[in-house]
Amino acid sequence: MRERTFHFLNHALFFVAVLLFLGACAPWKNAARRNMTVAFYNVENLFDLEDESGKNDDEFTPDGDKNWDRTKYRKKLADISRVISGINEGDLPEIVGLCEVENESVVTDLVQTGLLANGNYQVIHFESPDFRGIDCAVVYRPDEFRVVDYVAVPVYFEGSADFKTRDILYVKGRTRNREELHLFVNHWPSRIGGVEKTEPKRVAAARILKEKIDSLMEADNRARIIILGDMNDEPDNRSLQEVLGAKAPSDANAMLVNLMFPEDEKGKGTYNYRGTWNMLDNVIVSRNLLDEKGFRCMEQQGHIFHEEWMEDVGREGDIFPRRTYKGPNYNGGVSDHFPVYFRLRR
Repeated sequence: MRERTFHFLNHALFFVAVLLFLGACAPWKNAARRNMTVAFYNVENLFDLEDESGKNDDEFTPDGDKNWDRTKYRKKLADISRVISGINEGDLPEIVGLCEVENESVVTDLVQTGLLANGNYQVIHFESPDFRGIDCAVVYRPDEFRVVDYVAVPVYFEGSADFKTRDILYVKGRTRNREELHLFVNHWPSRIGGVEKTEPKRVAAARILKEKIDSLMEADNRARIIILGDMNDEPDNRSLQEVLGAKAPSDANAMLVNLMFPEDEKGKGTYNYRGTWNMLDNVIVSRNLLDEKGFRCMEQQGHIFHEEWMEDVGREGDIFPRRTYKGPNYNGGVSDHFPVYFRLRR
């Protein structure tokens, strides 16, 4: 009789424990349905091992200058997966913009690596005319974001027809609660050759993007717009603040808001050049994503994600992103940029 009573009590206690566990988890699950995390990451030269015709990718092959091999490639995929998986504690980001990916194949390999495989991510990618063969891409969770349309927007320069750069990737989709989002992923021309000398090309990219946004707003002044990218310019530079018109969240009259302004004003950045932080990776949204209707931006700002294992420490003790290579030498890092992200809640 005592043995039966003991077994009964054990089962009863187990049943109560399960109910308590489910009760504790339910609010988290409901909260997850009301939240959305959008991220962007310059993954620094995510190349496969193949020497593709028409691309300047020779150095990222087993026989190339960097001795790029299967082990290094798999490690980079695992590291990038670890970064993206760590951005949103308790869940995977719903939408992630990427740049410096060679092709659709490497992005597919990425979303099948590590914890990202649990997200059932779908991939959007176009081959761009960039001479190195690096492109932009979007990965998204189809259970949270249903893609309606996508297109590559060419970036061209008057008087410099031979200069090739990355397309802007445009994606239109709807969230689970049927809110329509317009997403633009960018990777504007670099600063190699000097900031002032190369600025006109970034200004040109900003103008092309602005034309697309104006067109959307003319058709629907309530369009909810998200702009992500490595613009190779900072929030207060001409291309972003003047041409695109992306202002600080505190500017109540701004139609476009750069969510990285608050972190930039604190001296933080995503890229460290000779000891100076630069906020080259930007997150910009339309003003209506800061209101109280539908999805709205939590904290009204974006964030930089980094952990100690992603960092290198310089001789002076300064911290910067741990890149994959230092010149020709393998450094074993993830990327020379930190990712940025923001959260939406409804």
